[in-house]
Amino acid sequence: MRGALPHHPPSVQLEVVEVVSDGDRYGGPLSQSGGKGAFTTRADKKLLAGAVEATIACAKDTPSPHDRAHGITVGAVLSREDPRDVLVLPTGHAPTTLADLPPGTRVGTNAPRRAALLQALYPKLVAVQIRGNADGRLAKLDSGELGADVMIAALAGLRRLGLVDRASEILDPTVWLPAAGAGIVVVEHRTDDSATAELLSTLTHPTTRIALAAERAVLQALEGGCLTAASAHATLDATTHQVTVHAAVLDPTGGPTLRTASSGPADCPADVGRSAGLELLAAGASRLLALTP
Repeated sequence: MRGALPHHPPSVQLEVVEVVSDGDRYGGPLSQSGGKGAFTTRADKKLLAGAVEATIACAKDTPSPHDRAHGITVGAVLSREDPRDVLVLPTGHAPTTLADLPPGTRVGTNAPRRAALLQALYPKLVAVQIRGNADGRLAKLDSGELGADVMIAALAGLRRLGLVDRASEILDPTVWLPAAGAGIVVVEHRTDDSATAELLSTLTHPTTRIALAAERAVLQALEGGCLTAASAHATLDATTHQVTVHAAVLDPTGGPTLRTASSGPADCPADVGRSAGLELLAAGASRLLALTP
């Protein structure tokens, strides 16, 4: 956050306040630690109470618009980093790929989307729940305390930690479908705080904001969130000024994935995303969504 505001007015003093989320504190299933709001509830309370003026989080971990706390607004959408997932091995393990892992290998993840992809693409492998922040999970993986033999992580997260070399395999996003909001960081503020809104407005990356609006509209149509076994990834054609969103709902039991794509004017990204979500619902997505643990 401090680095994102290199030219802030001299009258503005920046103080970074660290907030440990319930999602990071709790070691059990995410659905039992606040679900969609597990990574934002504590920071939201500080924001709404006036203890801080802005909060920063990964877009894929924030609740969808229909579940977002009232009085909180996205003030900035930062430039998207790489949205792909990666396979991470314990230190000293010979490089390999998901396809080459032996049957029964325990693959750590806390995302229903990743677990469903494992079931569909690599049924010989076993998805196991893991919790904690990225560096904590890496440390437990290396010490053998994670409860998993390997794990799936976000490439963007490893880059922020300077640990890209831990990626044994970068997963193909056309097959290993990315999460809505993957690789995107958002900064939020109180809706009635016009001064902070003005300060943050200069940070937004327009193309990324368009993509995020389309992707989150898919989840809103599905009434889903970060615990939904679904994918939405939007791209913008600068020549035609059209946004295209590829969306999918996964079957947690390993059955066929429902996919669709929708395109439209970049001026109306939410309409494009909503259209894709409604198409998935018309194709029977509700049945698959009901299967998500």
